[in-house]
Amino acid sequence: MIKTNWIRWVVLAVIGGWPGTSNAERPNILFCISDDQSYAHTSANGDPVVQTPAFDRVAREGLRFTHAFCDAPTCGPSRSAILTGQEIWRLEEAGNIHSTLPAKFKTYTELLQASGYAVGFTGKGWSPGRLKPGGRTQNPAGQEYRGATLQPAHRFINHRDYAANFDTFLSDLAEDQPFCFWLGTSEPHRPFQSGAGAQTGKDPQQVRVPPIFPDHEIVRNDLLDYLVEIEHFDSMVERAMETLEKAGRLDQTIVVVTSDHGMPFPRAKATLYDDGARVPLAIRWPGGIRESGRNVDQPVNLSDLAPTFLQAAGVALPESMTAESLFGIFENQPVARAAAFIAMERHDGCRAGGKGYPCRAIRTKDYLYIHNFEPTRWPAGSPDAGDCARSIPFGEIDTSPTKNFLMQNRSRPGVAPLAELAFARRPRVEFYDVRSDPHQMKNLAGRPDLQDIQESHRKNLFEHLRATQDPRVVGGPVLWDHYPYYGKTTTPGWQVDPSRTERNE
Repeated sequence: MIKTNWIRWVVLAVIGGWPGTSNAERPNILFCISDDQSYAHTSANGDPVVQTPAFDRVAREGLRFTHAFCDAPTCGPSRSAILTGQEIWRLEEAGNIHSTLPAKFKTYTELLQASGYAVGFTGKGWSPGRLKPGGRTQNPAGQEYRGATLQPAHRFINHRDYAANFDTFLSDLAEDQPFCFWLGTSEPHRPFQSGAGAQTGKDPQQVRVPPIFPDHEIVRNDLLDYLVEIEHFDSMVERAMETLEKAGRLDQTIVVVTSDHGMPFPRAKATLYDDGARVPLAIRWPGGIRESGRNVDQPVNLSDLAPTFLQAAGVALPESMTAESLFGIFENQPVARAAAFIAMERHDGCRAGGKGYPCRAIRTKDYLYIHNFEPTRWPAGSPDAGDCARSIPFGEIDTSPTKNFLMQNRSRPGVAPLAELAFARRPRVEFYDVRSDPHQMKNLAGRPDLQDIQESHRKNLFEHLRATQDPRVVGGPVLWDHYPYYGKTTTPGWQVDPSRTERNE
């Protein structure tokens, strides 16, 4: 990917895009993002229970990505990476949840707005955190639209009518003005209404229980309730697309449907395993995608969307943007995309002193290599609830029937190994063959017959970390454990210690 310099971007922003590009030729962007949905849970991706006609249509009429990964399996950092087109270790405080996104990190939304796009959002945009400490007065996702509401069918589903708010946004547009809209639902973030899945007629016996969970009625119904909320998200996408289609604007719009990271269950959200980091992704754009209906197997990161949107709009990329545009894939060109990269720093700080669990991973089509920088820490949070900002044991895992079942039965045969996977400490290095072990349950690190492959993945990961200036590898201040935490907490506030430096490999 060829990146232009900052001066050129400023010139182009002032004139409104590439020379000779009219607003009528610039595509609209409808970015639809759910909150906590794993790759497997769309009907197009093979789930036998959930019904996702909107996602399925976008995949059928566009591209379905089978190896798409968030940049971080935690809300705020993932969304920061999407907006900036950069890895989270480059974003300072934004590498943590309940933090801020410093204004010095330019977002694709700001750049599009400067070039003439109308930019807005509804629901969950960049979140959770505080804008003011980062020098921002507006959500990085754009101007908020929140006036339209509805009465949801189930408790804990947000009352916001996301699709109707999109309609309001469209009504505010100037004639022929291109738009970029972020439709972000709170679903399927916990909590769920217990029994919602059964109430909608879903059969718990049809649920595919991932092998990282006990196959028990409690777990099956928890998964059903989760799928109900995914369907709510999908219904909003469907309505938004219908609005565009009736207005004759759908085919001039890049429609993206994805999630910020994986499902809110043990060994999923807030982990670098596939259940936490692999996400659904489908993109529809008749004017820019050749040979629609393809499945894309190359690994991609969600941060790749930022340069893609800018390139589609004819806006040059800032030098700071390290992600790679998807245009080569759109044009069905031979593309050498060998790996996606995933990272985490502080999620909810559920360890003594409010510390995080720093880790980095490289995910190729066949293997997952993880480096845990602090293996003596509890990855799921401390067993002591007093160490957690949320005052719950193993607080990186959201409270749920599945988590409670694992904790209450962790000494029982059949459950004990799964509880160990969910809650126990992990070694510094993890290496998984995802072809034979799709849920990464058997660590192969150190196996002699895989030594060369493991070393190749380690080398490629750390080369990427050096090239993108990860402070944990190249040296310099490593401050994520010390940045302020802006969520609700019983833990004393943490102060930045600018003298702290570390280097780890």
